[in-house]
Amino acid sequence: MPVVDLLELPSLVAAGAPLAGLDLGEKTIGVAISDATRAIASPIELIRKSKFTKEAERLFELMDERGAGGLVIGLPVNMDGTEGARCQSSRAFARNLLRLRDLPIAFWDERLSSMAVNRMLTREADVSRARRAELVDKAAAAWILQGALDRLRGAAR
Repeated sequence: MPVVDLLELPSLVAAGAPLAGLDLGEKTIGVAISDATRAIASPIELIRKSKFTKEAERLFELMDERGAGGLVIGLPVNMDGTEGARCQSSRAFARNLLRLRDLPIAFWDERLSSMAVNRMLTREADVSRARRAELVDKAAAAWILQGALDRLRGAAR
């Protein structure tokens, strides 16, 4: 299955199956999951980057444990709307996942997600700098997935 447009994703995923969301950082992969109604995104785990196969295995374990039927990957588009090396890396990650498992994958523009999460963790939760660094990718995955879920709900109206 190729990467699909976000609005096509619900038609390719069984009703009641959650969606997973990813924030691909330089050293970690933040993972989030939606509830069965696809209304709320929650951060679930931070996968430390090592070998792609190990990362993919852990991601698939998390998806299988929660019955996730599709994946939303944050796409780090530049502020001017162009795609750079990080976007190419995210697209390559998706292609490599598809070689291991046939599943619907969509991208979501993640501009400013890490900055927004950092700001939220600083102000709202009074999280220390060290702890914040640990939480950002996981929380950013939830931020990305929540944005996609909100878009899907808006399109369904």
